[in-house]
Amino acid sequence: MCVNVFPDWLKIMSNNKELALLEENYEDLLDKEKSLKAEVEKLKDPKYMERYAKENFLYTKDNEIIIRKSPTETDE
Repeated sequence: MCVNVFPDWLKIMSNNKELALLEENYEDLLDKEKSLKAEVEKLKDPKYMERYAKENFLYTKDNEIIIRKSPTETDE
């Protein structure tokens, strides 16, 4: 009796590669979730929220002017 296990071995190897990719993707998603949860906590602070709105959406209060400075080589 002869049993050919080569197709099964190929399937196992393919599954192992896919598993490694999925585990890596899972770790990346966990890191992103942690980062997003931290950002949510920061946004609960009114002062942070105000600064965020000013920087990202050019939000201003009445009679307030925003002057944007262009980044220079030393700033980067």
